[in-house]
Amino acid sequence: MVAVFDDPRRAARPMTPLLAIEAIEAARGHIDPAHLDTPVATSAALDAALGCHLLAKIETANPIGSFKARGADAFVATALAPGEAVACASAGNFGQGLARACARRGHACTVFVSRHANPLKVEALRRFGADVHVAGEDFDAAKDAARVYAGMHGLRFVEDGAEPAIAEGAGTIGLELAPSHAFDAITVPLGNGALLTGVGSALRLRAPRVEIVAVVARAAPAMQRSLVEGRVVRTDDAPTIADGIAVRVPIARTLGLLRRCCDDVVDVSEQHLVDAIVLLHRHLGLVAEPAGAAGVAAVLARPRRYAGRRVATIVCGANLAAPLRAQLLGA
Repeated sequence: MVAVFDDPRRAARPMTPLLAIEAIEAARGHIDPAHLDTPVATSAALDAALGCHLLAKIETANPIGSFKARGADAFVATALAPGEAVACASAGNFGQGLARACARRGHACTVFVSRHANPLKVEALRRFGADVHVAGEDFDAAKDAARVYAGMHGLRFVEDGAEPAIAEGAGTIGLELAPSHAFDAITVPLGNGALLTGVGSALRLRAPRVEIVAVVARAAPAMQRSLVEGRVVRTDDAPTIADGIAVRVPIARTLGLLRRCCDDVVDVSEQHLVDAIVLLHRHLGLVAEPAGAAGVAAVLARPRRYAGRRVATIVCGANLAAPLRAQLLGA
């Protein structure tokens, strides 16, 4: 399928290669089995509410409550020198995965978070052994601070979305989905892009007929605009409840590959994110954070697009902030 953002004038440009399927397969061997072979849930009642047959790949029933440990485990196992210390920025989930992987393999880990980071995630970062620094008003500001700090202290700066090994780890989700389940389309939450790069590469190679739809929050459109325009488009802010996909500043060198890994990029409203969280809890008994529910929100936002189809999505995070959890789920 041709992406809606494909520009015929770019056809002569060299095509960015997908991640190698061999590298994604090899990543499985470095990932804690607690994060592998996750279940796919379905519900007739949820299908009726959405108007399609939904297959929900559940990446939340693991030690960090998100898919991020897959990429972090693969990265720490293959990209670091013995004892090498790292620094990163995180909305919370990637930092947890990196901190846990580093602790298991003997690396010190410093994680920068914004002043508005989810306290639940910050507490978990410390529990997994991260040295947590609070800096900046949002994720991208925290990333700038982390990069400076890493340079000053001789640490390896780790940028989620930019490291191939992280995307290869995430791509193992696609390897698990493709041979076991038949589906017409998949909706993939899009933050810095490791999940889309990994899963998109795996599915392009193993299930090339599947339509891949990336999902951003309407209040955080930088990634969508950048992919549509083929250049980095920054925004002044990203005021979405979906902190896991609240990106203001895309990573320039990843855009070409991300464009190959999806057929479309859609945005969803804050209300659709809320409604998706409630539906997943009501019909599947899942607690999903807003970014984790973004794939379901995409179906809610455009029901006619998916009507009657088999649609996969990745419920990629469960770390829902306590006030929002109480408001939406009463727990």
